[in-house]
Amino acid sequence: MKRLTLLLTALVSLVGLTAPGRAEVPPGGTKAAFVMRWNGDWQVAGGLPEKLLLLSLQGLANRAGPQLYVVHPRDFQWEITEPLFEFYQRKHGVKFTELKTAEEALTLFARDAKGYVVWDPAVPATMNVALTIAGLDDALVVTAAQIPQVEQHGLKPVDDLRGRYTGQTDAQIYADAVTRYWARCTHESIMLMGGHAGAVRQPAVADWGVRQKMFFHDLSGNPARHPEEVALAQKLLSELQPGAIVFGWHSYAKDTEEQWTTLLSGYGLKMEGLHNLPNLSFNCQFGFTPGFKFTNNHHVARDAKLTAEAKVYLSFVQSDSIGIGVWTKPGRGKLPFAWQVTMNWTKFSPAALEYFHESATPNDYFIGGLSGPGYMYPNHIPADRFPLLMKEAREMMAILDEHVMEIMDNSAADGNVGNADLTQETVDRYYAAFPDVIGFINGYGPARTRDLRDTRPMISYDYYIDPRRPRAEVSADLNELIALNATRPYFLLVHVRESNDVNSLVEIVKQLDGPTEVVPLDVFLKLAASKKTYTTRHQDPEDPKHFKGYK
Repeated sequence: MKRLTLLLTALVSLVGLTAPGRAEVPPGGTKAAFVMRWNGDWQVAGGLPEKLLLLSLQGLANRAGPQLYVVHPRDFQWEITEPLFEFYQRKHGVKFTELKTAEEALTLFARDAKGYVVWDPAVPATMNVALTIAGLDDALVVTAAQIPQVEQHGLKPVDDLRGRYTGQTDAQIYADAVTRYWARCTHESIMLMGGHAGAVRQPAVADWGVRQKMFFHDLSGNPARHPEEVALAQKLLSELQPGAIVFGWHSYAKDTEEQWTTLLSGYGLKMEGLHNLPNLSFNCQFGFTPGFKFTNNHHVARDAKLTAEAKVYLSFVQSDSIGIGVWTKPGRGKLPFAWQVTMNWTKFSPAALEYFHESATPNDYFIGGLSGPGYMYPNHIPADRFPLLMKEAREMMAILDEHVMEIMDNSAADGNVGNADLTQETVDRYYAAFPDVIGFINGYGPARTRDLRDTRPMISYDYYIDPRRPRAEVSADLNELIALNATRPYFLLVHVRESNDVNSLVEIVKQLDGPTEVVPLDVFLKLAASKKTYTTRHQDPEDPKHFKGYK
């Protein structure tokens, strides 16, 4: 089959947003592409080397156009690769040919590479150094055992990392990589390729970093354990362009999500996770289909006025990206449910957003976040960066027809436990930056920040539903909150962790002490504006400001 090597590169997305180097697929007609179906083996001693070779190949091949897509197993964290594969066929007219083996993929796409770079599985950081080289020098990433395979396709060595970094610390390895490669990498984004560590690694977003020529690393954000790595990470972040995006995720073996998000927020940068987010080098090349426009499932107008009754109002929200949640599982639509949309996908994965919109039920309501035009901790965003960042967020919310902004700052918390409150200064900034929203929600685990200005409330979560917690205990917890908050109306905002089963939430609601009513989030906020039975509160100056000593 004839390969896609020439595509229109000057078309502008229907929403007016393009990713760096993005080549738009022209509407109409038939487009040919290839698909691979991968298993779930990401073992360093098993399936990882071949997947890494293919990810570098995917990133290079997809520079010329959307040529190679990967479908992951249904139990992969990102559950939408199969539905999105079907969406491309149905809505964009893509005709896929399946490739069964790495050898078949190399036969087709090895010509998109100029050589290969060898990494050393015994020195884990060399994987990231090799991926950096792959993007800069159009190289495939291989182990020593794979050299004969790629050389059969005419590829020559570009670099060999075996032995170069033996015995060195990660700080030393990445410092050398910065000296060698950082100046040539894009400074519009950077790849924090952490996540799984040790015997299993899942660098599924590597194709995107290779395509965009990013610098790859997994430097720690933990100043107590790895001060040299933190210092090097700070250097890199300080040299990125204003508003740049940090793709990937922190290393599960080195630090915490809270530490890295606090670190990057201090530079006014945005996080877009995870380390295993697949197919961005393919997804970025499809805009919205002709004539498509987002229309959210609003249940109340912006200027509507509702009156709360003497009852308990509940609203459910999931904020861990709709692509890794329960969107594809049975039960969605049985309850009003708000979904925090990954707004940056308007730039590099529009088709995924259109898929979610197309498959939404009337009970599915989309909201903006998380904290801005990407994942950030707003208590740490520099004052001079805040306005431009939130202008970007407003523009994306307008495209997505969203009227609610979700905020989260866990810089003084640890996951679901700790202080997730916003300072008054931060709250003031949000009210000034988003004059047209109907309200704000805050937190991840329970938080205590609440406010009401004109008709726009800010309500924090009172409860977090862990999918591992027995449903009977969740019902008991919620009933205890209902009993403790005896003043009516009581506005009970519930954060639903990704992978919670919606059907089980229906059963939980049946066990609650009444009178209770589950309402859509926009209705919830309008009701909360009508009768202020909650206390205005911001982060107390005496509250802890930093998590685990981060400064």
